[in-house]
Amino acid sequence: MENKIKSENILEFKNLYRTFEDGFTAVEDFNLTIKRGEFVTFLGPSGCGKTTTLRMAAGFDLPTSGKILLNGMDITKLPPNERPINTVFQRYALFPHLNIYDNVAFGLKLKKLPKEQIIKKVKKALEMVDLEGFESRKIQTLSGGQQQRIAIARAIVNEPEILLLDEPLGALDLKMRKEMQLELKNMHERLGITFIYVTHDQEEALTMSDKIVVMSEGKIQQTGAPEDIYNEPKNAFVADFIGDSNIFNGIMTGRCQVRFCGAEFQCVDDIEHGTMIDAVVRPEDVIITSPEKGIIRGRVTNVIFKGVHYEITVMSGKNEIIVQSTKKAEQGAEVGLIVEPEGIHIMVSETAINKIESSVSQSYGLLIFDGSIECDIASLIPGAKMTGDNIMTDAHGNELDYDKMKVILTISPKDISMSDDEKEGIAKGHIINLIYKGDHYSYVVRTDDETDIIVDDEYLWNMGDYVSLIIPRDKISFSLKK
Repeated sequence: MENKIKSENILEFKNLYRTFEDGFTAVEDFNLTIKRGEFVTFLGPSGCGKTTTLRMAAGFDLPTSGKILLNGMDITKLPPNERPINTVFQRYALFPHLNIYDNVAFGLKLKKLPKEQIIKKVKKALEMVDLEGFESRKIQTLSGGQQQRIAIARAIVNEPEILLLDEPLGALDLKMRKEMQLELKNMHERLGITFIYVTHDQEEALTMSDKIVVMSEGKIQQTGAPEDIYNEPKNAFVADFIGDSNIFNGIMTGRCQVRFCGAEFQCVDDIEHGTMIDAVVRPEDVIITSPEKGIIRGRVTNVIFKGVHYEITVMSGKNEIIVQSTKKAEQGAEVGLIVEPEGIHIMVSETAINKIESSVSQSYGLLIFDGSIECDIASLIPGAKMTGDNIMTDAHGNELDYDKMKVILTISPKDISMSDDEKEGIAKGHIINLIYKGDHYSYVVRTDDETDIIVDDEYLWNMGDYVSLIIPRDKISFSLKK
């Protein structure tokens, strides 16, 4: 009974953090449970922490804090060779001077297993990857797909409980990649062991996975089955990263009624009237009709044939709407657009407002942005005033401790502008994320003091651009943190 209980959850990550010596946090508060036999994919852009997490699972890297449990036992500091876990790398790491048999048998020979046992295990592993009879072949004579299978055979010959795959299809061409996606899925089912797969390719994740873990900036954004991730994204990042999406700023105007792109739509999400939202509409859920029948009207500005469908761009006012349809539309034609209620996914907007927290200096000034923003803090506290010796007191004459004060600066993303002139602005930083929202881009700028600020801009900047933020003083409201 005890073994059955342990076998259900094979691997658990608990409050995992990984911070490097330069202060960069690659993985933050990572919590995940993986069941035995699952195919789990870590999906996200480069630098999101997925490979670092995989390395910690393998034992090649140690977490700064947190725990990793295998079958309920703490393996956080266990060396790689003592873990029943094997890794397949993107470049396969095969030995070019050894033939296929010796490549696959390498780990077994290190364990000093009897020769007869090694021959039996290698033969079985090669059968599992459909390469039996290739024992004497040289690595250089194999295709990319075959080399990948040898790398997998070398890993599974050790009979691991978990197989880690770090972007193993990245070196293959598109056709081979698609073939190997299906082959890996079939191999997972035949082996019956747990696969943890790392990729930035959404199609790979959707094709192969039982569970997808979407990551950004070292944090889990959403975990779920491929269908749930695609149809019910939890935030704008997930909606933008998984599949093609139209994302629009909007507002709830009634029960299951939403307004975006200048029109009212019925939806299936019952969110409180007046709530600022992000409306996600997949391109395949937009129906083109005649102008008079559409909920909104627009003009076709671009048509691209994608093989199984046409990708059609429609401009409606300032909003750009992407449509996927098996029927071709004529460029320049005026059209109507319809979206059924089930085709609209509503998310409460995470980017409606910036709320930035600032500590207070000894002279009762704001420490954020190098003190470049002035604020009359005494005006935020009923009855507070400054004494002649520069001490702030409350309504009863008691001295107020500046060190315990926090001020919240509130500013709308649309009131902030960006410049590439470093002499402008009150803050500077790098663009770490961007999402297109129909008529503008929503950017996240991480400032030099590690503050994340959301900016709406109609112009396209690039990821990683170093920009100055121009924030008008009269557009900021101040409040004291309670």
